[in-house]
Amino acid sequence: MGGQVGLVGVLHTWSRDLSYHPHVHFLVPGGGLSADGQQWLASRPAFLVHVKPLSKLFRAKFRAGLQEAGLLNEVPQHLWRNDWVVHSKAVGNGQAALKYLAPYIFRVAISNNHLVRLAEGNVTFLYRPSGRQKSRLCTLPAEEFIRRFLQHVLPKGFVKVRYYGLFAPGQRQRLKQARALLAAQLSTETEAELVSIEAESHHLGQAPDRLCPDCGRPMRRQKLKPGWPQAP
Repeated sequence: MGGQVGLVGVLHTWSRDLSYHPHVHFLVPGGGLSADGQQWLASRPAFLVHVKPLSKLFRAKFRAGLQEAGLLNEVPQHLWRNDWVVHSKAVGNGQAALKYLAPYIFRVAISNNHLVRLAEGNVTFLYRPSGRQKSRLCTLPAEEFIRRFLQHVLPKGFVKVRYYGLFAPGQRQRLKQARALLAAQLSTETEAELVSIEAESHHLGQAPDRLCPDCGRPMRRQKLKPGWPQAP
């Protein structure tokens, strides 16, 4: 059965030391709306698609797009022989990913509070290498600093965030259908879980547990097993 998914794409052009590193982040729901709009077709919890064939497909689509725009000769040909990387990772409900991407949408490549000093024609700024907790200093000639910074100034009118599928402006009705189906599915799952916990609590002679204030799902009481840390 064919269906429809939604994507939000965000362009990001810089690395943390202001080097030119263009890439795109996509937020993709773990599933899609069925073709008839009556079902939400969920993916597996921690898997969406195979990334290796997706990487080749993305490279081919990108090349075809450049060729259609008449820009293919502007790109060194050896890049089409290199492996391209598409990374796919489950990120829960997506809130953390949105929080991560938000600064790249509304700010420039570097903020003033990262600039440490300007002396003897050099600019020194603070940045934190990816995967590390400790920040480092980078000192560049002023001209090189300006060159790096200007690489990330987008042309006037350039659209940095794009919406596809269910998130496209013309698909609001189908997005509304998907939300309703997801809400009903979550309600059914929560109700079934509540019934199960109430039955279990009744069997144990306990009152039903409260709902978690973060996710809204029922919390279970469970005996501590040997070796588990005791509450203070």
